[in-house]
Amino acid sequence: MFARIAFSSLLALSCTTVLATDYQVGELLIDAPWSRALPPNTPASAVYFTVRNNGLTGDRLVGAGTPNAAKAELHTHVRMGEVMRMQRIDSLAIPAGTAVQFAPGGNHVMLFDLKRPLAAGERFPLTLEFEKAGKIAIEVNVLHDAPTPEGHGHH
Repeated sequence: MFARIAFSSLLALSCTTVLATDYQVGELLIDAPWSRALPPNTPASAVYFTVRNNGLTGDRLVGAGTPNAAKAELHTHVRMGEVMRMQRIDSLAIPAGTAVQFAPGGNHVMLFDLKRPLAAGERFPLTLEFEKAGKIAIEVNVLHDAPTPEGHGHH
């Protein structure tokens, strides 16, 4: 009986850990990192999340990396005439007291030369580097589709 209770408690703890989507480094909170599941042989993907700066001073996201891709770059979308184009950026300001969205059609971390396809239900590591707060390792949820406002993906 005790073994069953201990196992149930351990299972509950591990499930809680899997569902945690907030990461904190200094005064920065990274919320709900996700990427979309892709068909095999897709060479690139994007990662989305929200960075909340609860501090009194601004910071900058200056880099990202993952062992799952050969290269990670910060990107945004800019209007060029009538067309929105993806553009690489060196860094992105995270002003004090604000939340900066990384979302489809806007800011995102682009992953190039994926080592293997991203399958729904998986998680993979991503390290974000901030100018002042430093580096933080997060886990990215791979979803079938974009999350709903409640933070859960459509299925």
